[in-house]
Amino acid sequence: MRVLVCVKRVPATGARIVLTEDGQALDTAHLGFTVSPHEECAVEEAVRIVEEQGGEATVMTAGPPEAEEQLRHAVSIGMSGAVLVRTDGEDWDPQRTAKALAGAVRSLEDRDGRFDLILFGNESADAGGYQVGVRVAHALGRPIVNGIKGIEITGDRATARRPVDGAVEVYDLPLPAVLGVREGLNLPRYPTLKGRLASKKVAVEVVEPSAEPGGLRMVTLLPAREQVTDTVMLGEGPAAAPAVVDVLEEMGLV
Repeated sequence: MRVLVCVKRVPATGARIVLTEDGQALDTAHLGFTVSPHEECAVEEAVRIVEEQGGEATVMTAGPPEAEEQLRHAVSIGMSGAVLVRTDGEDWDPQRTAKALAGAVRSLEDRDGRFDLILFGNESADAGGYQVGVRVAHALGRPIVNGIKGIEITGDRATARRPVDGAVEVYDLPLPAVLGVREGLNLPRYPTLKGRLASKKVAVEVVEPSAEPGGLRMVTLLPAREQVTDTVMLGEGPAAAPAVVDVLEEMGLV
């Protein structure tokens, strides 16, 4: 069983986003980076599948050299290989990203054999476009289902479960296939000390993509409106009890 997980380097969840003066990029001077919770679950699921089925799991990303940080973190969890599809540091549009990733997948498969399963996060934590996984699957001619919260591999077929409107849709797919998974599929593990040491030694394979820009063009980035809340002191000690009760009544809790 060969599993590939595609992740994306994104700003840390909850970080304060600051734009450059021209509104064309993020000011990353004091910004931390990670991968989305969906992709963390995809990495964990790949490790679990290989632990159960045998084989190998590889993590891949399209991004700048700094994205090695996210690849090595995935290796510390249990991935056996890492591939960086090196970009120029700009945030590529979904068409260009998908074309670069699909090209890298073909090259790896021509050399080492096909991936039985390719996992994406349901959507990226920054752009949330829901496009790259679908475009890669289409380019490779493989079936894809998004929104997955359950995966079972039996022989040459995969059973994928997707919750919807209080029910569960069950999909039976022939391998090789592509799945977009959602947070909650599993509980990602923490890296072990042994895993962290191994991640520092792994050789990250670098692929130089040849993908032209797609049809989307960024005009400008706009910061989200910050929500400001006021803190009101209701009092101190027993004297604050009546005010607390009034607030709870207003909220319908008492």
